[in-house]
Amino acid sequence: MATASNDLVVASATAQITASLIGDTPRPVVHSFFDEVTFTASHVVHDPATRVAAVIDSVLDFDPASARTGHKSADAIIAYVRAQGLSVEWLLETHAHADHLSAAPYLQQQLSGKIAIGRAIIAVQQSFGSLFNEGSDFQRNGSQFDHLFDDGDSFTIGKLTATVLHVPGHTPADLAYVIGDAVFPGDTIFMPDFGTARADFPGGDARQLFRSIRRLLSLPRAARLFLCHDYKAPGRDTFAWETTIGAERDSNVHVHDSIEEDGFVAMRTARDATLDMPRLILPSIQVNMRAGHLPEPEANGTRYLKIPLDTV
Repeated sequence: MATASNDLVVASATAQITASLIGDTPRPVVHSFFDEVTFTASHVVHDPATRVAAVIDSVLDFDPASARTGHKSADAIIAYVRAQGLSVEWLLETHAHADHLSAAPYLQQQLSGKIAIGRAIIAVQQSFGSLFNEGSDFQRNGSQFDHLFDDGDSFTIGKLTATVLHVPGHTPADLAYVIGDAVFPGDTIFMPDFGTARADFPGGDARQLFRSIRRLLSLPRAARLFLCHDYKAPGRDTFAWETTIGAERDSNVHVHDSIEEDGFVAMRTARDATLDMPRLILPSIQVNMRAGHLPEPEANGTRYLKIPLDTV
């Protein structure tokens, strides 16, 4: 009974989003920035009428060999925002990334805006808070973020209406933001020639991922998809991070319309078993579950990240 009720909620939310995409919602302007070191695409989306903007999935530069952070990637976003005369109201995270550190606090300091993520970040904080043996000063209730979104929530970016979809499977906390005809699905799905996200992180689930992706692919075919990562599929020489719902439905190598759930789960599970952990997963999770804030300095004035040894 609970499952049927949830399906009705999902169907209703998707129908409302479809109506808004087909209706008179202004078309947002999207400008993307690609960080080749982490293969991450960050996006600035703004309302052309009011110049109000949101930044989605920003990157803090981090060199693990020297343990030094930098702001070159974030400064490029700041320069663009200022050159375009934009006012940033939201700093949006699609999930707690395992492959790059978020620059949201730095952008907030420079540009203002509320840092937001899905409410399921609390489950991520509880899981990884235990792994990293975080003390009582680390709150596992999402309070490090300015706002926590629930599935179906809506908010505005100027005159644009944005709708939040909870799309778990890659992690428990993945969100997609639907802003006019633009969809920002985070790591859930990649370019059609590359496929889909892995589902073997703590709390990940390949079957849940398939259902989340099918929910996304029920949006209008013409909707623009702005992806969070690209790794250049074999045979492609350039990076790409923009496609459409229709292109994904027709030709995504893992999850096009002819792929059934059981086949996807078998493929995804087998493929995930061959993958190495992301190079920056340990520093990324520790920082990103804090909304991009670095750990507090210790008595000597230095900040530290932990590396758990010999964990299962």
